[in-house]
Amino acid sequence: MPEQLLVPIKQLDETLEVPRYAYEGDAGVDLRAAEDFSLKPFERKLVPTGIAIALPRGYAGFVMPRSGLAVKHGISIVNTPGLIDSDYRGELKVTLINLDPNESFQAQKGDRIAQLVIQEVPTVNLVEVEELDKTDRGN
Repeated sequence: MPEQLLVPIKQLDETLEVPRYAYEGDAGVDLRAAEDFSLKPFERKLVPTGIAIALPRGYAGFVMPRSGLAVKHGISIVNTPGLIDSDYRGELKVTLINLDPNESFQAQKGDRIAQLVIQEVPTVNLVEVEELDKTDRGN
C-alpha cells in the first residue's frame, strides 16, 4: 500500500463537509459548492469550494470534472484539469461550464461539483540540444 500524504486543509466554510474519498481506491476527493448557483446553456461560473489546502513542495493538485455531472447535465470544467501549485494558499475555486445547449443547471450549496486529484510532480530542468534522439514514432 502506498504511503499516505498528509495535506493540511483549512475549512473556510464550516458548514461544508471536509473533502474525502467516496470509496476506497478512488483517485480523487469530492469538491463541493460553497454556494447555490445556476448555469444557463453555455454559461460559465467560478464556483468557490469553501476550502484552502497546503500542498507539500513536489506535489500538485488537479481539479477534474465529475463524470456523472458531465453525462447527466453536460457540466464540465473550462480549464480542465485546473492546476493547483504547491505554493498556492487561497480558496480552491472551480470554473464550471454548462455545455448542454438547451437546459440550465442548478446546484445547491454542498453539492459535489468536481474532484481533486493530488499527484507527485518532479522538478524538471529543460536542457537545450541541437537534435533530439530518434524514435520509431518520430514526428
